[in-house]
Amino acid sequence: MARSGGSWSVRVKTLFIALLVVYISVPVTLRLFPGLLAQIVFFHFFKVPFFVDLECPADLSLNHTVNFYLTPEDGVTVGVWHTVPDSQWEQAQGKGLPWYEASLGDDAPVIIYLHGNGGTRWAVSHRVGLIKMLSAAGFHVLVLEYRGFGDSTGQPSEDGLTTDALQLYHWVKAHSRGSPVCLWGHSLGTGVATNVARKLQEQGNPADGVILEAPYTNIREEVAYHPLGLIYWLFPGFEYFFLDTIALNNLVFPNDENLKTISSPLMILHAEDDQVVPFHMSQELHKIVLQSRSSKDEVRMCSFSGSLGYGHNKIFKDPDLPSVLWEFLQPLAQR
Repeated sequence: MARSGGSWSVRVKTLFIALLVVYISVPVTLRLFPGLLAQIVFFHFFKVPFFVDLECPADLSLNHTVNFYLTPEDGVTVGVWHTVPDSQWEQAQGKGLPWYEASLGDDAPVIIYLHGNGGTRWAVSHRVGLIKMLSAAGFHVLVLEYRGFGDSTGQPSEDGLTTDALQLYHWVKAHSRGSPVCLWGHSLGTGVATNVARKLQEQGNPADGVILEAPYTNIREEVAYHPLGLIYWLFPGFEYFFLDTIALNNLVFPNDENLKTISSPLMILHAEDDQVVPFHMSQELHKIVLQSRSSKDEVRMCSFSGSLGYGHNKIFKDPDLPSVLWEFLQPLAQR
C-alpha cells in the first residue's frame, strides 16, 4: 500500500511539473515567435469540415446563393457568397453571376457580413444560420472570405482583411444602384467593419450603415479578456509576453478609436452572457459613440438578456431581430 501511495504521489508531481513547463513555455514561445500569436488571433488555418466545396453553396442548403471571387490586390483572390432575399428564391434558380449582380439594385437593403476568426464562410453553423435569417427577412447578404481563410489565397493581416472588405464594399456599391449597403461585423469582424467605415469616412463617402455584433474595444484588450488570456492574467510579464506581442504583429483593430470618427448610422448587438467578448466592451463603445456625436438619433444599442442563452454566436436566433434590423435599415433607403 505504501509503494502504491508513493507511486501515485510521483505521478501527480510529474504531471504537475509537466503542466508547469507547458504553462511557462507558451508565453515564452509566443514572444520568441510573435507570428504564432497572429495565427492564433486569425485562426484561419482551422478549416473544418474538410472536403467542403465552397464553390457550390447550393450543396450546403443555400440554393439561392452564388459564389464568386474578387481580386483586391495582385496575387490575392477572395471568395464571396451572395444570397438574395427568400422572395427571389424561384427567380434565382439556374441563374449566374450577372443576374445576381443586377438583383442588388432592387431596393432591398444589402448586408456585407464580416465574420469572426476561424473556420470559413460555411464551417461555423451560426454563420449559415445568420445568412438564412437575413435572407428570410428580405435582405441581400454578401459573405466575405478574408484572404487566407477558406478558399481565399494570401495570408491574413489587419491591413489585408481591411483591404478585402473595402474592395467588396466598393464592388457592391457599384452594382446596388442606390440600395443601402450596410457593413455587419461579428467578433473579430467588428474590427474589420470599423476599419473599413473609417476609411470610407476619410474618403468622403461614409458607409450607409454599420452593425457591430459582439464588438470589442480593441484587440489588445480583447486578448486580455479572452478566456484563454485569462489563464495567464497572473503570469509575471503578462503584458510583455502577450499584449505587447500583439503589437509586434501590427494588430490593433481599434474599434474604440474608429468609432470616434465614424458618422454612419450605427447599431450594436451584444448578449449579456457572452463569454468570449465581455458585454461591458459594447457598453464602453456605445458611450464613446454618444460622446463623439452631436446627434444620437442614428445610434442604437441592443442588448440581449443572459437568460436567453445567446452567448457569443446565437443572437441570430432572436425572434425579434428581423424587425429590429428593419427599423434600423429602412430609414437608410430613404436618406
